[in-house]
Amino acid sequence: MNEQVSFTLRGRNPDVLTCIANLSNDEVFTPPELAGRMLDMLAAAWAADHGGADLWADKTVRFLDPFTKSGVFLREITSRLTLGLAQEIPDLQERVNHILTQQVFGIGITRLTSLLARRSVYCSKYANGAHSIAKGFDSDAGNIWFERTEHTWKKGKCSHCGANQGAYERGLERETYAYAFIHTADINGQIPHFFGRSMHFDVIIGNPPYQLGSDGGTRDVPIYQLFVEQAKTLQPRYLSMIIPARWMASGLGLTEFRQAMLTDRRIRELADYPVANDVFPGVEVKAGVCYFLWDATHDDDCNVTTFRGQEIVGPVRRNLGEYDVFVRDARAVSILRKVLGRKESSIKTILARDKEFGWTSNFDGFHKREKPGDLPLYYIRKMRRDSGFIGREAVTKSAHLIDTWKVLVPKAYNGGDGVPHQVLGKPLIAPSPSVCTQSFLFFYVGSEKEANSLQSYYSTRFFRFLISLRKITQDATHSAYTWIPTQKWDRTWTDDDLYEKYGITQDERTYIESQVRTLSLDEISDE
Repeated sequence: MNEQVSFTLRGRNPDVLTCIANLSNDEVFTPPELAGRMLDMLAAAWAADHGGADLWADKTVRFLDPFTKSGVFLREITSRLTLGLAQEIPDLQERVNHILTQQVFGIGITRLTSLLARRSVYCSKYANGAHSIAKGFDSDAGNIWFERTEHTWKKGKCSHCGANQGAYERGLERETYAYAFIHTADINGQIPHFFGRSMHFDVIIGNPPYQLGSDGGTRDVPIYQLFVEQAKTLQPRYLSMIIPARWMASGLGLTEFRQAMLTDRRIRELADYPVANDVFPGVEVKAGVCYFLWDATHDDDCNVTTFRGQEIVGPVRRNLGEYDVFVRDARAVSILRKVLGRKESSIKTILARDKEFGWTSNFDGFHKREKPGDLPLYYIRKMRRDSGFIGREAVTKSAHLIDTWKVLVPKAYNGGDGVPHQVLGKPLIAPSPSVCTQSFLFFYVGSEKEANSLQSYYSTRFFRFLISLRKITQDATHSAYTWIPTQKWDRTWTDDDLYEKYGITQDERTYIESQVRTLSLDEISDE
C-alpha cells in the first residue's frame, strides 16, 4: 500500500494543525480537538436518526466545508471515514480514493488556505501530484476548489458582503476576501463550476470568516451570518458551524439573523462558549463563540450546553425563541420568568436614548470655566470622567430633560470575561439642571431623593444580573435595560429587598452572586 496513505492517516503527535498561528481574529484556524467535538455531535445525531448506524461507515454521505482554511474538518472526516469504511472497502488505497474523490469537498477562502487545506488532506498542495495520497484526480485542486473572486460594487459597497470598495478594491497581487460561497445569488448553480458536476451535500460543516472592515478598518461588519444563510439554501441534511456568539443578543446588522436563528426549530444542538479563549487559545472574540447542529428534519426544542472553563451546564432542553434575545445560561431562566411574570413596566420608560442631547462622545463644544446661566456637561474622554460647561441655548435636542435629576450610567463597560462580573460601570448622580454626551445613558427623575434611590437599585447585583442576560458585549444599549422593572423611588434598595419581592430562592441567590460581584460606589474605579 502507498506509504503516504499510511503516514497521513495514522495519529501524529504533535499535530501540525495545533501549531499554526491564526491569520487574524476573524479568520481563526479551528483546533483539531474542537473539530472533533463538532464531528462527534454530528455522528451522535446521525446514529440517533438512523437506528444506531455509524455515519463513518456510510460510503454515500457527502461532506462540504465551504470555507476551509487549514483543512482540519476535511482531514478529520477523511480519517474517520477511513476507519469506518474498512469493512465496506477493504483495500486502503481504493478506500482513500473513494473518500477523497466522492465524499469530501471543500472551498478555499484564500489561495494560501486552499494550498494549506490540500496539503492537510491530500499530503500534497497538488491533488494529482506524485506525493498525493489520492490517485483519482486529474486536476491540481482535486475537490478543494479555489479561484480568485471579485466583489460586486454598488454605491461603494459590495452587494453580496457589504465590504467597503475603498478598502477591498485591490490589485491582483492582494487577496480580495470576496469569498466565493457568498458572492453568488445562485449557490446551487455554482456547484458544478466548483466541482465539475451537480451534487447534493448531506453535511455542511466548518468555521466561516467572521467579519470584514467596512470603512478602512474603523468599523467591522459581521459576515458569518451570510455563510449560515447560504449553506441552508443548499438544503443539507445537517449543518454545523462555529460562529461568534454575539448574534444571541446584539451585533451590527444581526437583528434579522438573530430572529431567524431563535425561531428555527431545526437547530438541534447548541454548544456555547462565553469565553472564546476556552476553544481558541490566544484569540479574543468578544461575547465568545458557539457551534450548532442544524438538522433539516428536526422540529423541536434545542439541547443547549454552556461551557466556561471547567464548568459545564447542560445539556438543557431549551426553546431558543422564548425571548427576543437568547438567555445563554439556563439557570437564569427561572429567575427571569419570576421577574417578567409580574408584568411591571420597564425602567426604559425613564431611560434616555443614546445620544439624547445630540452630542457624540468626542463632542468638544463646551468650555471649562463656568459662565452665568451655564449648564454642567458630563463626559468620558480617554477612559476618564470629567465635566465642563455649556450654555442652555446650545441644547437643541431634548431640552425638556435638562431640568431633571439624572443617574448617569456609562454606555460601555468591559471588565473582562471572568465571573463574577461587575457588568456595568459606576453610576453618577447629576443634579438638575445638567446635560451629558453620548458617553453616558441616563435615568431621569424629579428629585435628589429619587435619584439616590434609583442609584441604589442600579448598584444591586439583582439589577446588574438582569442586565447581563441581554448585555454580552461591552456596550449597554437602551435595549439592555428591557427586563429591568421600575420600582418605587422612596427607599434605598438592597438585594435582600429584591430577592424577597420576586421570590428568589436561596439557590437562585447563590447563582446570581456567583455571576455578579458587588459594586462599591466609593471604591470602584473609572471606566
